[in-house]
Amino acid sequence: MAKKLKLTPHLSEAALKKHYRSSKDPIESRRFHLLWLMSPGQQLPQAATVVGLSHSYARKVVKAYNEHGIESLNNGLKQKRGARSDALLSPEQQEKLRAALDEPPEDGGQWSGPKVARWIEKETGRAGVWNQRGWDYLKKLKYSWQRPRPHHAKANIEAQQAFKISLPERQNELEAKHPEAEVEVWATDEHRVGLKPIVRKTWSPIGERPVAQSNHQYEWTYVYGFICPATGASEWCLAPRVNVKWFSQVLADFACAVGAGVQKRILLVLDGAGWHRSSKLEIPEGIALEFLPAYSPELQPAERLWSVLDEPIVNRCFETIEAIEEVLAERCRVLSSTMVECLRKLTHFHWWPTHRSNALH
Repeated sequence: MAKKLKLTPHLSEAALKKHYRSSKDPIESRRFHLLWLMSPGQQLPQAATVVGLSHSYARKVVKAYNEHGIESLNNGLKQKRGARSDALLSPEQQEKLRAALDEPPEDGGQWSGPKVARWIEKETGRAGVWNQRGWDYLKKLKYSWQRPRPHHAKANIEAQQAFKISLPERQNELEAKHPEAEVEVWATDEHRVGLKPIVRKTWSPIGERPVAQSNHQYEWTYVYGFICPATGASEWCLAPRVNVKWFSQVLADFACAVGAGVQKRILLVLDGAGWHRSSKLEIPEGIALEFLPAYSPELQPAERLWSVLDEPIVNRCFETIEAIEEVLAERCRVLSSTMVECLRKLTHFHWWPTHRSNALH
């Protein structure tokens, strides 16, 4: 019967635990883990099983530690690797690559790991650079694969920045003009939904590609969404059209739902669509409209509502508008009742005015 190994107390149990949790090297971390488990008296076989080491290897680790202390736990393989460098590019060449990434590659397409690997071959004269090394250098230079944020070519950046500054000022003006009232800043937008299916990525078992049934029909309904980004409160309305008549009715319903009037003023942010600016639009008491700069959907918090609104209808096929409206109506109820905090986090831009109760109210 093999003699039981006892741990020599070079380090305390607390010190072993600290080394185990702070070690950046997986091999060293596992060795410290083994010794930490054994320090209060746990037997070697049980500790080795927990850590995932073979009994014979764990025994060698303990014996080395008993004889040589903490130095024996160092990852010798890592030290050997550290003696040589496998860098393909010098710091100067890396900066040259960084500059090259600012322009399209030679083929005029987009940069990728394999294309960077070909660039490295040309720059260094090495043949057969792995495609993976191109990806490695993209990561090393702090690049990541991202979807660009759309920005309209006609958008005025100065006007957008001015709007961000002026919106809280408009809130202050309303509060000064109506000291007896509470002032909230809301946003609104319209979303067209129809029988043409919405297809999105979805989780599915590996090896099984999901199928989304489709039956393209060009029939539509519209969702009017209202959001108070500072609180996450929302109001919704389904309508068959977007025009002055329908928007007047939707505004009236919204004002009634939120209690807009003498005691409550709503500063409503919206885009410059024709039915929003029409002189025939009926604006309820307590509602003040604030228009976004032209071509600035990225400043509209309500634009972010549609991704979560559409979730129950993506990858599904509906035969009638009434069927899809039923699903949308239920989704609107869920969003406004149980997903308030989710909507707040989704829409409350850092520059958007915060909600505050009027001190005189």
